Parts: sequence; structure tokens; C-alpha cells
Amino acid sequence: MKEKDKWDESHRLWSLPPLPWLMKQNWKDLLFAHYPIKLELLRELVPEMLPLDSYNGMGWIGIVSFQMTGVRLRGLPPIPGTNTFPQVNVRTYINIDEKPGVYFLSLDAANRLIARVARKFLYLPYHHADITMKRNVSGFALNSKRRSNNQAGLVCSYRAISETYYAPKGTFDEWMAERYCFYTVNKKGLPLRCDILHQPWLLQHGEAEMNHNTLLTKQGIQVEKEMPVFHFSKRMEVRAWPLLPAME
Repeated sequence: MKEKDKWDESHRLWSLPPLPWLMKQNWKDLLFAHYPIKLELLRELVPEMLPLDSYNGMGWIGIVSFQMTGVRLRGLPPIPGTNTFPQVNVRTYINIDEKPGVYFLSLDAANRLIARVARKFLYLPYHHADITMKRNVSGFALNSKRRSNNQAGLVCSYRAISETYYAPKGTFDEWMAERYCFYTVNKKGLPLRCDILHQPWLLQHGEAEMNHNTLLTKQGIQVEKEMPVFHFSKRMEVRAWPLLPAME
């Protein structure tokens, strides 16, 4: 049986590309912190050709921090020094042709090579950063500072505060989490989509102390509330497909 055939994709809203998957990775100990933002302000942050997605009439900005592990290309073993590192993403939400996905405003990774390669070949706004992520008595502590701009950083501690659950249909939890692609734009201005496959998110409600957060303000992001909505997830195994044109 082929590796791809072992994975159930029936929960996706559209079929995967008729291509082999390209990359495999695991995401561990994830914090989701979501801030509402006015759609007119969000529109200024996202390329015009990408249709914004909204929930209850608002746009949303998510900060997602996690440990990346097991990163490898199809058919190759993990490369030592590049397969495990912490990362902090700032993202929002796009929907093209009923394919809801993620658009990244920035990605900070504690791995210079990964940041450089992903910026060049995936057209993603990666930055090399000094990031530490440690388990403590109650949860996790994260400290991130971007190398190219040490004013852009995040210091927080976070934890899960509920039992695990799958997001009910129609809820904000489902809307922000159940997205099986990301969108980007290449140097020619062509929107591209990267399809991903993983199981439905097993979430927990979370709480956090955002002791220092300049990731948004240093990118000109003006959110509606200082206190975000927090979620936690323990682990997700992910496969990603090659970039394809987002619009047929």
C-alpha cells in the first residue's frame, strides 16, 4: 500500500492534487491566539487578488506557535539540524473557489536554512529568529526574537485548560482550524495554493500570558482587541503537496 493511501482525506472539502505529496512534518504543542480585525484594515495587508475570509463579519489574525519536528522531503530521511525547530506564524484566512485556506503574514523559524529555502521556493515571508520553547510546570514558555529586526518578538507562556474536542460544525473553532491549504503569491503576482493533509484538529481551550508581543505592531497590524481567543493542540502529523496555481 502506498504511503498516501494510508491517510483518510474524506474530511477535506476538495480532492487532493493527482500528484505525490512533497513534504512531511509534525507540529507539536501548538498555541493558537486569534485577534479580530476590521476587514478594511485586513485588506491592506493581503494582496488584492486573494479574497479575504471572515467569521461573523470580522477578519481574524492568528498567531500560532509550535515545535516543528520530523521535517523531511518525500523519499528522503530527515536532514540533521533542519528537522526539529520552534516556529511562530502570523496568519489570516483566505477562501478561493470554496477552498478555505491560510495566508501567512510572517513566519519566524529558529532554522536559518529552512527560512531561506522556504522564502525562495515557497514564496513565504520566512524570517530567521532566535526562539526557545520550553515545557514548564503548567504548560509551555516561548521566547522569540527576529534576527533581522529584534524589535519583532513574542514572549508568552501558555497551557491547555480543557479536555480535548473536535470543533463543532459552524463554530469559530472549526472555521479557524479546519483549513487544508495555504495560499501565497509568486514574484509574477500569480496566486498559488499548497494543499495539505492531516486529520481533523483535536483541540483544547487554552489560556496564555502574552508578556511581550510586537509581532503584529511591527507589521502594521491593528487589531480590535488586546486579549485574543486561545486554543491549544498537542500534535498533528502533516503532509504537503507541491505548489499549484490557485485559480483554475
